[in-house]
Amino acid sequence: MPLFAVHYTYTADTVPGRDEHRPVHRGWLTDRLAEGTLLTSGPYPDGSGALLVFRAEDAAALHELLAEDPFARQNLITDVRVNEWLPIFGAMSEA
Repeated sequence: MPLFAVHYTYTADTVPGRDEHRPVHRGWLTDRLAEGTLLTSGPYPDGSGALLVFRAEDAAALHELLAEDPFARQNLITDVRVNEWLPIFGAMSEA
């Protein structure tokens, strides 16, 4: 199943909303991790966004899943960039 690198972009005006909704957002991520669709995630230290790595059937299925993220439902993500990713070395590679 393909892997996808998902880049969330945040802006300063969404900080209060993200602070408020972070517990439910992280709960949603925890559920995705438990079901095996999320492999890893975390924010960028400068607060500009986050990187998430998902496993999904295809980009359309991933976009449907991302729409369920509480941050997305609350319009707290300024931009989402999705790239299919093919790791060659390391923990997430198939080698």
